[in-house]
Amino acid sequence: MELYIPEALLLLFLLCFVVQMCFLLIQQRRFAAYQLPAQQAGATAVPVSVVISARNEAENLTRFLPAILAQNYPQFEVVVVNDCSTDESDLILLNLSENHPHLKLVTVTEHRRFKTGKKFALTMGIKAAAYEHLLFTDADCEPASPQWIAHMAANFTGKTEIVLGYSPYIKASGFINTFTRFETLKTAINYLSAALGRNAYMGIGRNLAYTKSLFFSSKGFAAHLHVMAGDDDLFVNKNATPENTTIEVHPESFMFTEAKSSFGAYYRQKKRHMGVGGLYKGKHRFMLSLEAMTGFLFYVTLGFCVYFQQQPIMLASAYLVRMITQLIVYYLSAKKLTGIDLLWFIPFFDLFYYLYLNIFGLIGTFIKTTQWK
Repeated sequence: MELYIPEALLLLFLLCFVVQMCFLLIQQRRFAAYQLPAQQAGATAVPVSVVISARNEAENLTRFLPAILAQNYPQFEVVVVNDCSTDESDLILLNLSENHPHLKLVTVTEHRRFKTGKKFALTMGIKAAAYEHLLFTDADCEPASPQWIAHMAANFTGKTEIVLGYSPYIKASGFINTFTRFETLKTAINYLSAALGRNAYMGIGRNLAYTKSLFFSSKGFAAHLHVMAGDDDLFVNKNATPENTTIEVHPESFMFTEAKSSFGAYYRQKKRHMGVGGLYKGKHRFMLSLEAMTGFLFYVTLGFCVYFQQQPIMLASAYLVRMITQLIVYYLSAKKLTGIDLLWFIPFFDLFYYLYLNIFGLIGTFIKTTQWK
């Protein structure tokens, strides 16, 4: 039986290679080939309510909220939910509201018996919003330009109810920052490509828009209130259809944020996010699991096949074909998402990405997060 193990590993390697190439050439190629539409920002100037939930974000509100309040858009409000903050957030928001009448404040206070999370705070903000079209971000985010609202809102035409934006991390030194930006780029290529293929499965809450009618007609976050995370991806996963979802990736529409600077903070963030994947629709769980598992096994079986000296020319050819295809697809995508500098890290980070994806997938399955801040 031991004689067949090397051949079985080679067959598994080739199977993983074929599956990975299918993901690259069928799914991820969609965003690589995507061309920015000629539509001008502000072409559809619907009134917009920007909704932000903030818990103990005094410093970030001081740094980033003025840029959102100063957006170049004819009719909008900014609804900030002060979610049980114990710092000086309330004073900062009151001071800002004196000079910005379009800033609306909502306060959530802590209850001794009932702990509230981000979904409750967002629901309060949505209820307080005056307008039908809602645009979401976080208190630690900074828009790329004064046209952020205009670009996102311009997509609310026809049957569109959900707009998926992009939120990259600010470039800084260090391994954690570089890998976080790489992972964000790869995640964006996947979810934006899926949306272009009329199979949207997630969005990023730092840059996401949808309608108030959709929120209430789908009973908001009721289907997943039992988990702390998922206010963005689970909502999109439940409510996105081939007709009602579109993407916005103009560079002026990006929403930047700072990456975690320590392994501990990064671990807590990813553990919280990975814990909701099991609540995705079955077809999306299968798709994401297949991509993650075959990506990981591609490298594992490659290593074993090299060890057993199985078909070295075939192995090298398959590795190079996949890597070159990746570089081409990711280059065309990264040009749109300001991530060209990350291409140099693909040979190393791609392996590390699939290792991380499978490890955190298991952690998220067995360890539940009970708080969001």
